[in-house]
Amino acid sequence: MPARVGSRSTRTSAAPSHKASSTTLNSRASAASRQSSSNVDIPEEAPDNDLRRQICAIFRDAQKTTATHRKLAVNLRKIHEACCYEPTRPNKTAPTDFHESDFNNEFTRCVLRVMPVKKSEGVGEKTIRFVGLFLRHANDKDNELLGEEDANASTMPETPSTRLTTQVMEAILPLLTVKDKFVRYRSTQLISHVINSLDAIDDDLFQKLRHGLLKRIRDKEAMVRSQAVLGLGRLAGNQVEGMVNSDDSDDDVETGLLEKLLEVLQNDPSADVRRSLLVNLPILPNTLPYLLERARDSDPATRRAVYSRLLPALGDFRHLSLSMREKLLRWGLRDRDENVRKAAGRLFRDRWIEDCAGVNQPEDATGPAPPSMDGLLELLERIDIVNSGVENGVALEAMKGFWEGRPDYRDAVEFTDSFWETLSAESVFIARSFNGFCRTEGNGKYESLVEEKLPEVTKLAFFLERYLNVLIEAIRRVNSQDNVDDEEEEEDTVEQEFIVEQLLHIVLTLDYSDEVGRRKMFALLRQSLSIPELPDEITKLTIDVLRDICAPDTAGEKEFCSVVLEAVADVHDTIIDESAIGDGEESFHSARSEVSGDSTPTKGGKHDKDVSEEEAREKAIKEIMINMKCLHIVQCMLTNVQGTLQQNDHLVSMLNNLVVPAVRSHEAPVRERGLVCLGLCSLLDRPLAEENLTLFMHFFSKGHSALQITALQILTDILNVHGAQLLSANPALLKVYVKALRSGSKNPEVQGAATVAVCKLLLGRVVTDHDTSTELLKTLIVAYFDPSTAGNQSVRQALNYFLPVFCYSRTENQELMGAVALDALHALYNVREGIDDDDLDVGDEMASLNTIGACLVDWTDPRKCYTPGIPMDADKKNVNGDVHLDLARDILDKLNSNFSKEEKKVIAPLLGKLYISPASTEDKIRNLYEDVSSAVEENLCSDATSRNALYKIHVSLGKIVNQLGEQDKMSRRSGSRSVSLAPSDDKTIAEDVTVVPAEPPIEEEQEEEDAEGEGNTSTTIRRSEGDSLVEELLTDGE
Repeated sequence: MPARVGSRSTRTSAAPSHKASSTTLNSRASAASRQSSSNVDIPEEAPDNDLRRQICAIFRDAQKTTATHRKLAVNLRKIHEACCYEPTRPNKTAPTDFHESDFNNEFTRCVLRVMPVKKSEGVGEKTIRFVGLFLRHANDKDNELLGEEDANASTMPETPSTRLTTQVMEAILPLLTVKDKFVRYRSTQLISHVINSLDAIDDDLFQKLRHGLLKRIRDKEAMVRSQAVLGLGRLAGNQVEGMVNSDDSDDDVETGLLEKLLEVLQNDPSADVRRSLLVNLPILPNTLPYLLERARDSDPATRRAVYSRLLPALGDFRHLSLSMREKLLRWGLRDRDENVRKAAGRLFRDRWIEDCAGVNQPEDATGPAPPSMDGLLELLERIDIVNSGVENGVALEAMKGFWEGRPDYRDAVEFTDSFWETLSAESVFIARSFNGFCRTEGNGKYESLVEEKLPEVTKLAFFLERYLNVLIEAIRRVNSQDNVDDEEEEEDTVEQEFIVEQLLHIVLTLDYSDEVGRRKMFALLRQSLSIPELPDEITKLTIDVLRDICAPDTAGEKEFCSVVLEAVADVHDTIIDESAIGDGEESFHSARSEVSGDSTPTKGGKHDKDVSEEEAREKAIKEIMINMKCLHIVQCMLTNVQGTLQQNDHLVSMLNNLVVPAVRSHEAPVRERGLVCLGLCSLLDRPLAEENLTLFMHFFSKGHSALQITALQILTDILNVHGAQLLSANPALLKVYVKALRSGSKNPEVQGAATVAVCKLLLGRVVTDHDTSTELLKTLIVAYFDPSTAGNQSVRQALNYFLPVFCYSRTENQELMGAVALDALHALYNVREGIDDDDLDVGDEMASLNTIGACLVDWTDPRKCYTPGIPMDADKKNVNGDVHLDLARDILDKLNSNFSKEEKKVIAPLLGKLYISPASTEDKIRNLYEDVSSAVEENLCSDATSRNALYKIHVSLGKIVNQLGEQDKMSRRSGSRSVSLAPSDDKTIAEDVTVVPAEPPIEEEQEEEDAEGEGNTSTTIRRSEGDSLVEELLTDGE
């Protein structure tokens, strides 16, 4: 290594030459910013020399490939040292006659050459990477030369590399504000790259770079902003470290920089800028929420970066709050982009499991860590498996990806007897998720694995019985306490309930070909169903398993109903008051009188006089709970029944003795649950549904929002099952749906439920009556564009999917849309006029009528409609376009009506957007052409835009009519030649054919000129008798 020599070092390290060079470059760069933006002015060329040739040769090689950058940086450093230090071993090839300022000037000259290079050219990127690599290498070498005496210095020492860095940065800084976007991009890129390459920068230069980059975060070019935030992210991180380690730092400055960057992270329209900030901002307690918020970013690549780069860099995920872990997992695994879902799955099964297992993988390790069941149990505990492991929780999806991506855990998991005897919420979920994965994934290739690891049905039944007993004892112990202060007792009850639920999910998938196991499980579930304290979710799962155990035929269904209704009777009889039990006349059949009465039994009146009011109130509440439990069991049973109501005596008895009295009850909870059961019974019997339609409509009109939604769902299910004839026979039913769709801001939840219901009825072709379908579809279109539904995302999202799918799925649906399009547009026009009257900002509240009209035309485009046998992406040129012909005729009728002039200006331009197909019905084409010709002759449209649309459809129709006439003429000529050669036939043909001369289409520019100069379009141009009508119209437009 060359030693430092005082004479050369003193001369070359002098500040004046460095400062003079910097000043010259600054002034010239400023002049460049005021000149043409195509190029950057290079400083005046000095005479060519050996130093320039050597430096240029290195830069030339650096822009070819990045593979040789390290070697080239070493070679350039040797030249740098030769210019800055006196060499101990003179080398003939080294440029010993040049000073440090000469090297700095030549180096800066080469760097400036990179600035105008476009972003698409890779040489610019390679050269900038080389500059950063060289400056870092030079700084490291200079620090080695300083030795240990300056290692602990409080100020940054001045070295040749720091002076070179300062000169290059001072030359580049003025280019941040030039007009050329590529110069701004390259200068910002170079500064950011140098900032990220060096360990330390001079304080004065630091402030200049910070100020220059802050201006670029508001640049109009996204590529410039993206590079600016790369550098500012590093500066913000360094400043935060300074705030922690220094007491006299300017807190406001550092906080202000972070606030600005966080604002850019939230609001910048460019996904590249947001993604650059996401991976470069420091991870701090005050920045972490903003960074994790990008998991809901609109850009898929940014969302993926959260799971693939940010969260792995965060370290141990256990530092996150429990709610944030669950949100991140749910957002990632349910993302609409497949790559985001994969990244979230990898994060869960590769990184989070290793954090819990406590395995520190060596850096050179390539495979995953060995399986750790304790780590898996802790991982499930960290995501709160009791709450996230329910039916709609995210834990099932997470574990499905875990078992799929970690075959080592699939092989290592063992379910021994000790495992089943000491179940926890986490361990039982491992068994449940493993069982579900093996039985549903891989097309059955994992079936043998689960059969090998899980115990037989009989043993599982004993384990289930054990945990059921523990649960019931815990529930009774909690219920017996008046003031429950022990939270641990409640948490234990919740965990025990979760364990039983997961065991029932496993039992639901078992094979009951083993008769011994089947009988044991059947007896256990029948007995447990009679326990009144059994939670609702466990009750539902128990009934599902019972239905699975019973035979799938009619006899099996009757047996299932019989068993469940016996359990209902047991539940009712076991909770009746002891005094009532002593009365021999009390039985299950007294449920009718109890439910229909004033919440108290009609018998035993003398006994009621003796009890206090408090006991009577407790007894009334207990009776409500009795009937609620019985109705819940019946509801779960009815969801598993598919037969006919009248053919099942058990169901008829249940309907008369329990459901009907519940609907007549004065207690709202009992009445509402009875309504649901009555609706389920109506699905099994059409006469029952017809009898109770009025009752369901009454509940809708008089009930609260939740009850209205329930009534709507029942009515929709009845129509789906029994057909839309019920809708035609009951006109009031249509008014129910229309009223619900128009409920708007009063009941947004009801409007959302009604929208989904009507969409199902129309899309499933349940409603086929034309008048009914027209009314419902029109109401949906108005609701979609009505500003009152802007905040109701359930309505907007449902219709955003339904309307295109409905129209493009069948030709009949497009015809229905075409029939209601103008009526809906008229209704929306009135809505918009109402907004105008209220002096609101119409543009923010509602889409423009032109946009709405374009949507209606697009939905009725016959080329987009599905045709059997033709792929959806095929080019459909000659399809039947009658739907647009009918729409055009309707538009002409509206233009001839008493519509206002403003409304006619809205619907007339739609004529120019219609697709006129030669494959349409010939009679419709000819009739429409006659109507359009009449409209042109009568000057039906007053404004230029409307006239141009009318002219356009007139020309299109004229060409098709002309072609049809020529075809008729040819066919008649061939027919006349085969029969007769009389000249009178040709004359007749010529008279019958309307020939429209071919004219060039109307240009878009011409239409714009007509729209701008609307006042000049009223000039009348006289024509000769021989001129065609189309020629006159086109000339008039010009």
